[in-house]
Amino acid sequence: MLVYPSSIDLSSRTLRFLTGRLVARRREIGTRWRRLTAGRQALLALARLRCGDTYTQLVAGFGIATAYRYIREAVDVLATFAPTLAEAMRIARTKAFVILDGTLLPIDRIAADTPYYSGKHKRHGMNVQVLTDPSGRLLWASPALPGSTHGLAAARTHGIVEALADADLKCWADKAYQGAGGSIRDPFRGRRLKRWQRRHNSTHAKIRCLGEQAMATLKTWRLLRKLRCSTNRITAIVQAVLVLHHASA
Repeated sequence: MLVYPSSIDLSSRTLRFLTGRLVARRREIGTRWRRLTAGRQALLALARLRCGDTYTQLVAGFGIATAYRYIREAVDVLATFAPTLAEAMRIARTKAFVILDGTLLPIDRIAADTPYYSGKHKRHGMNVQVLTDPSGRLLWASPALPGSTHGLAAARTHGIVEALADADLKCWADKAYQGAGGSIRDPFRGRRLKRWQRRHNSTHAKIRCLGEQAMATLKTWRLLRKLRCSTNRITAIVQAVLVLHHASA
């Protein structure tokens, strides 16, 4: 197999951050020796998460027998540092408002896997809810739910609606969250809207589009563009990506 050098569009600060966490993990469990150093393991995990490289490519590039355990450990270590919804609310209280949006992370499932099929997107995937600040910076990402879950149902399942109401925090969201009530503001629906309602929707869209930019930023981590792992692992992967995103900001 031919091997060639490549690059990852991340700063060395991100690599140092993950390396430090892996060093602490190895000390905690008393690791004596491994084929890869903590730094090389961190680089391996970043190549997987950021570039979406396959295990076959990584094994050949790093000269190891298997890459799965190295990457799983790195993901699990990072996921423990992901902010909870309560922690995100404490940060959000210092902001003027937040933006709530959802995204579908595509997965490789067959037609028989009905719970994972999104009728809106016409594909199989996992539903993830995201909160961003007024500038579009990611604050929190929810655990992943089957793709057939409606946005409002997902927000209620995760307790987002109640958390926003308790924090008395204004939130902008799209039409999928209509009926949520509380502090969640959504656009008007219908074809025959009055002029002031159309102006409201236009202003609303300009604010909410920053949340869509955050979604695009999240998917610069190419592994999230098509996940080929167990659906039970997707929440940890999303949390790991969120932690790395904050570390590289």
